[in-house]
Amino acid sequence: MTPAISAAFDSGAIELLCCGATGQSAGIGLRIRKDSHADIRQWFHFRLSGARGLACTLRFDNAGACTYPSGWKNYRAVASYDRENWFRVPTRYDGTAMTVEHTPGRDAVWYAYFEPYSLERHQALIGRAGGSPLARTERLGATVEGRDLDLVSVGSNVGNSAGNSAGNSAAAADAAKKTVWIIARQHPGETMAEWFVEGLIERLIDPTDPVSRRLLERAVLHIVPNMNPDGSARGNLRTNAAGANLNREWMDPSMAASPEVCLVRARMQQTGVDAFIDVHGEESLPYVFVAGGEMLPGFSPAQARVQNEFIANFKRASPDFQDAHGYGAGKYHEDALKLASKWVGHTYGCLSLTLEMPFKDNADLPEPLAGWNGERSRKLGAAMLEPLLASLEPR
Repeated sequence: MTPAISAAFDSGAIELLCCGATGQSAGIGLRIRKDSHADIRQWFHFRLSGARGLACTLRFDNAGACTYPSGWKNYRAVASYDRENWFRVPTRYDGTAMTVEHTPGRDAVWYAYFEPYSLERHQALIGRAGGSPLARTERLGATVEGRDLDLVSVGSNVGNSAGNSAGNSAAAADAAKKTVWIIARQHPGETMAEWFVEGLIERLIDPTDPVSRRLLERAVLHIVPNMNPDGSARGNLRTNAAGANLNREWMDPSMAASPEVCLVRARMQQTGVDAFIDVHGEESLPYVFVAGGEMLPGFSPAQARVQNEFIANFKRASPDFQDAHGYGAGKYHEDALKLASKWVGHTYGCLSLTLEMPFKDNADLPEPLAGWNGERSRKLGAAMLEPLLASLEPR
């Protein structure tokens, strides 16, 4: 068989320069392509066929010209034979090109920047959530290309009873609860964010989990598992089908360029917001951390106290979370209110955080085979229920 590269599938993205085999080895030249409508390049996801047993050298010629070249330092690409189990493969970066060396053990192998989260898995997550008596699913509207923008609400009784006294009582009970919003994958290539949300939702709808039960007594959680379905399908790192970076659209979104943000903001205005978490991935820093709102005008002592307590409680809930490494308080000072967590924190005066997970490994707790991956992201999402509950406990 002759080795072949393909990427014509969900989130597939690569440019092929050359592909050939000599004896027991194969040399493959690649370029990481731009997002579909923006000058941003970092995400890759492709399939190599016909290279079983060949010592393959996959060279990404333009790695040094990518948007976050520091992301390649100490990075290892991920690979899978079944698209369910992903592992890290030897990877080196010389400042210009990135090279992966791997001898496939099967006829087909997939490589990616990080473990993908497919649109099919997203649909399955929405279906599971919708089957729980604790949750409701809602289509907020359409993306630029007409895909569904999904919302999962957990802990609300509204709509479970007809328009009668029972329904009115349920609505009154909901009104007394706090409102928590969690969004993920504004940047579609940050797939760890939706893995995180999957773990969080699955724990929330577990009727036997005591932390979930207590949290749902105090709050309604509104969760957008994927803010950017178009970019996800196209294999973009950061932008939607109109070329917009959604996490720079929150001050002045438009239905033409960023309908996803418009739709979520409108729903927030209906519900209010008492706490907000925006889930992301970080290319360069090999740590899990949050970025807060301390640079915001009017950031109150009460907000600072709740933010500090949340961080301390998250550290106790998961050793994967830390606060020694992260962004400086001035990182987004000039355009802060364009970002989701900054705009929400400023607008609603609430706990409002950006949570970051690594594309690499967690340097505090390295795992040689998988590095940071989907399963660790899921477990971190589940663990966040403890600090959320603590932040909502009566004072």
